[in-house]
Amino acid sequence: MTDQITRVVIVGGGSAGWLSAGIIAASSPAHVQVTLIESPDVQPIGVGEGTWPTMRATLQTMGISETDFFRECDASFKQGSKFSRWTSLSQEDDYYHPFTPPAKYHDINLAPFWLPFKDKIPFANAVCPQAAMCDLGNAPKQITTAEFGAVLNYGYHLDAGKFAPFLHKHCVEKLGVHYISANVIHINSQDNGDIESVTTDAQGKIPGDLFIDCTGLSSLLMEKHYRIPFVSRKAILFNDSALAVQIPYAEGQTAIASHTLSTAQTNGWIWDIGLQSRRGIGHVFSSDYTTDEAAERELRHYLAPSVGNKLAEELAVRKITFNPGHRKTFWHKNCVAIGLSAGFIEPLEATALVLIELSAKMIAQQFPANRRVMDTIAKRFNNTLSHHWERIIDFLKLHYVLTKRTDSAYWRDNGAANTMPDSLKELLALWKVQSPWLHDEVLREEMFPSASYQYVYYGMKGTTEVDASSGGNRNRKHMHEKHWKKAEALFMENAQHIQQLKKILRPNRELIEKIKQHGLQTI
Repeated sequence: MTDQITRVVIVGGGSAGWLSAGIIAASSPAHVQVTLIESPDVQPIGVGEGTWPTMRATLQTMGISETDFFRECDASFKQGSKFSRWTSLSQEDDYYHPFTPPAKYHDINLAPFWLPFKDKIPFANAVCPQAAMCDLGNAPKQITTAEFGAVLNYGYHLDAGKFAPFLHKHCVEKLGVHYISANVIHINSQDNGDIESVTTDAQGKIPGDLFIDCTGLSSLLMEKHYRIPFVSRKAILFNDSALAVQIPYAEGQTAIASHTLSTAQTNGWIWDIGLQSRRGIGHVFSSDYTTDEAAERELRHYLAPSVGNKLAEELAVRKITFNPGHRKTFWHKNCVAIGLSAGFIEPLEATALVLIELSAKMIAQQFPANRRVMDTIAKRFNNTLSHHWERIIDFLKLHYVLTKRTDSAYWRDNGAANTMPDSLKELLALWKVQSPWLHDEVLREEMFPSASYQYVYYGMKGTTEVDASSGGNRNRKHMHEKHWKKAEALFMENAQHIQQLKKILRPNRELIEKIKQHGLQTI
């Protein structure tokens, strides 16, 4: 077949390029050759130090050792996110979005049974043990748990600057990816508008059948060559700037948090991620509502309790700017955008790396056998990615619209109806009378399952009317008694499970040190 797709050319390295290379090389048909062209002059932004649990299957599919990953990438466990002061200014205002879903989630919706007791116990603590383990700083598995196995669901925190070289080495040595260090200086088209090849300064022309644009915000192929429009979502999600800093631990054995900490500020929020050797901290904000100087003051004020006033003022801060949004089309002709070239909203809920995984996985699983079927697969890819972006925007906006904060125009405007997508308005109206659950999931594999909506909605004090049909405690006789008994048993089992896990799960740093020293068991 003369139009068989055999040559995949990835332009750009970093996490996007090397994850795409690894996933496609490991999962595509044997006749497919993957080439990656990386500029020696471009430094990756390093966005995305937090992953979703999907990264475990991704690394496993690529044939990577989890032990090596921990040893090489300064990695730590991530069991979810803790949000502080998002609902109010109270110092006690916080909630968890854990990675472990509520107990027996596909069999029973525990939310209606929790609602009568919402003032007594936070939703996440009632339905799953993970929030309690995060509070204790414990890891989600034991040293005897096999590689990629879990006691509690988990993803990772990682050093993006070490992750890309780690993937590079593995892809070239183990997966046969062809590596070219060069700058792309020209893009050569076929008569039908497809990309025929790219011309580099060091290696001349590099031909290909399928090209993947991983050139980051510059978007060399999709924007500069194809002029694919960019859809700004800043009217919904305001943040467009970040100030990032790295801080050392006070001492070598300082505890490592096993969750991302997100603390709301006057005009944005601060992320706080614990790696083995340092913490990565950054202030995400909107330049329409505050200045760089004011945002930096809030960031340094946040740092002071950890490192002291003197060091907090001296630490170098790095500015990152971005236009929140995404491409109108992600696969055009024989070119696909993955990573920042496809779009970026903000670091909230760590969507950057999981979108890379999802995109590359779709390409690998539905790899076009020939050019004739490519447009059909591209259409399917674009429809799926467009859906995911809309759901990401809904889910991230949910964190802002439920706030009770009115201390700045930023928070007041975030709650205004004209800044909300209609799809989110519909969900919020629905959840007033019925709890988020499986019926809210449109695709078989949603980026954010309905359990995530439950954790955020009820974590931020969202309300659902409790009546005879939805499980109110006083109207218990109207509910099926067996459902109440099942729910009560699950609440009790969760409380017991927490006590059991306290005995067997060790602190995050302690397990990581054991992994580095002894290694995890291979499956």
